[in-house]
Amino acid sequence: MNALTTHLLDQLRRHPKRVVFTEGEDLRILQVAAQLVKLEAVAPILLGNRERIRALAAANGVPLTFIPIVDPPHATDFGLFCRRMENMARYRTLQAANPAEIVARPHYFGALMVQYGQADAIVGGNQALPAAFFRALIQTIKPLPHVAKIFATSLIFGTHLKHLGNDGMLFLADCGLIPNPTVEDLAAIALETGTLARHFLGRTPRVAMLSHSTKGSAGTPDAKRMAAAAALARERAGAGFLEIDIEGELQADVAVDPAAAEIKLPGAESRPVADVLVFPNLDAAHISLKLLQHLAGAQVYGQIILGLSRPAAQIPRTASVETIFGTTAAVAVEAIKFHQLYPDSDF
Repeated sequence: MNALTTHLLDQLRRHPKRVVFTEGEDLRILQVAAQLVKLEAVAPILLGNRERIRALAAANGVPLTFIPIVDPPHATDFGLFCRRMENMARYRTLQAANPAEIVARPHYFGALMVQYGQADAIVGGNQALPAAFFRALIQTIKPLPHVAKIFATSLIFGTHLKHLGNDGMLFLADCGLIPNPTVEDLAAIALETGTLARHFLGRTPRVAMLSHSTKGSAGTPDAKRMAAAAALARERAGAGFLEIDIEGELQADVAVDPAAAEIKLPGAESRPVADVLVFPNLDAAHISLKLLQHLAGAQVYGQIILGLSRPAAQIPRTASVETIFGTTAAVAVEAIKFHQLYPDSDF
């Protein structure tokens, strides 16, 4: 564990949450689940074949005490979920000729558990292509009404890295879903990621809308798009009384290096570094994320999926045990935020 995960676990011990893992037949998931139970921070629920999961745990000496295992086709709620899936298909115009076949898939069953309150958050993708997991979330969990498209935020941690946020923590978005976000998309990404960052940091976060231009230094359409998105996000933050500081368009060095900002921005001598970086497109965000992880040695948690009415996280197939552990803690802490923001919601 590091300072970030220790901080997250301290919150979860006071507000423990139920997290469903859609791909439980994975040694990494078993190890993370056992550790979370030992720390009394998260109540994990594993989806998959009971016999195979128990055999895998026994062969590797992983205790399954207090860890329920649910095999979707044999679950007591399978019939109920099938009926609910059939109703969803009607009003969402989904192609669901055989609801039982869909609900039997762990991604869909786990998403239904979260949607209907049987779990507080969902984690998946460790053995599947991201598109399969995202599709289940989009088709099953209600979206937030004020966010047009769901997107992904990654949380970067690394005390050895220079200028990595004021707390050694940095949020990057959108790293997983929207290839070419519009001004409207970018404004929503800034606000939702800023809101998440404020929940994690406990203070007003600084959001930087990144570009190859800083405050009009280049007049390209892409630079103007980021400037317009920053203006729209600031307007909405003000109207909603959100404590988020949004600035853009900014070059990356201006956003994260006070020395660069002092040179390129008048009066920026005491400027703090950004806590959230919003990228102009998916290529820029995803490439930056991978370079930080594989060249700079940053620890990456996520991706945390935002824009849904329930907390969800997608983890890559190459994820380490530490990545899965930290991502689970992060999405469980996000679940605390959901109960605070929407205490009477019927999402």
